[in-house]
Amino acid sequence: MLKYLGYFAVGIFIGILAAMFGLGGGFLVVPTLNLLGVEIHHAVGTSSAAVVFTSLSSAVAYARQGRIHYKAGLLLASTAVVGAYIGAWMTGFISSSQLKVIFGLALVVVAIRIYRKKTAEPTEVRLEDVEINYKLVPVGGFFAGIASGLLGVGGGIINVPFLTYLGLPIHHAVATSSFAIVFTATAGALKHYMMGNVEVQWLVLLVPGLIVGAQLGARIAKRTKASDLKKAFAVVMALLALRMVLKGLGFGVP
Repeated sequence: MLKYLGYFAVGIFIGILAAMFGLGGGFLVVPTLNLLGVEIHHAVGTSSAAVVFTSLSSAVAYARQGRIHYKAGLLLASTAVVGAYIGAWMTGFISSSQLKVIFGLALVVVAIRIYRKKTAEPTEVRLEDVEINYKLVPVGGFFAGIASGLLGVGGGIINVPFLTYLGLPIHHAVATSSFAIVFTATAGALKHYMMGNVEVQWLVLLVPGLIVGAQLGARIAKRTKASDLKKAFAVVMALLALRMVLKGLGFGVP
């Protein structure tokens, strides 16, 4: 009984962070499953499936708050779905070690830029007044999808910085990323399931906590100042990038 409560607690913790930062949760689900003995390809595949539930729960919460930019989210998802399918397919043919190092180093630079970037509070901006270059959105979505399918990170690690770069305030970027990840993760999860990489028994253990945690994370984000949320996101992103680089270089980090 205590073991199952432990899995539920782990799911809540991951769900909170996933919803707060619009990252999907794969960045924690993959190493958690791997530490529990799940082979890495199966951990990535199971993570992709788990992220579907986390992002869906987050998106429902953010929809109630009115913070999702649906047009940008759908444009992201339109190409991210293709990218996720390609990324999942690529796991069967290439080692992601070098990619992790390059990707991680690039994310460090992005994290620094986000940390320094000024952002507005949700009360200071009307979502319908935000101008976005919609032609660029599908490009970011495609690369977010590849990252999602190949590395099991959910795509938010690209979505949020990309959306803030295009002009969305951090709260809206996080919410829109959560919405887009529903489609991205679903595409990646379906491909991984067909490849036999999804461990259903682990989904049953983690998903309830992930759903509850995502609801809590969205509420916490709503009460967090934009400047604080932006800085916290940048720190989390830098830590993820460092972990990615170390794993790419062969260090035994979880």
